Amino acid sequence: MTTAPAAASDEQLLRAGGLRVTGLRLAVLRALDVRQHSTADDVVRAVRAELGSASVQAVYDSLHTLTGAGLLRRMEPAGHPARYERRVGDNHHHVVCRGCGTVADIDCAVGAAPCLLPGDTHGFSVDLAEVTFWGECPDCATTRLSTPRERTSR
Repeated sequence: MTTAPAAASDEQLLRAGGLRVTGLRLAVLRALDVRQHSTADDVVRAVRAELGSASVQAVYDSLHTLTGAGLLRRMEPAGHPARYERRVGDNHHHVVCRGCGTVADIDCAVGAAPCLLPGDTHGFSVDLAEVTFWGECPDCATTRLSTPRERTSR
């Protein structure tokens, strides 16, 4: 399996976004192809594994630049570090596991963006609605159900 077609596509996306094509930016995009909803630290590790070295600041700068250009989406679930994904251009939502922090996409249930309409926009032109659903992933639920509870003595 080759990655040349994906790399060419990523190069085109960078150019279309008005960005220079750099090895670091391509590595960041590839890291998020492999693992959506990655934290910046996850991306740093993946980029270093691919390139051999990259400064934390350079990766953070690339994440910021790529997000600003609309090539990445940044989400920050309450109490969790920011996460990045390549799924952009639609109005999807997320579900987050309270146990392990796993994140998954949930498609918008009602039409195009924004799929939720506020009662009062206070004059804002609303173009996106973000909803975070919280719960327990199947792995954490299975672990919780299979782990015997400790008994407390009276």
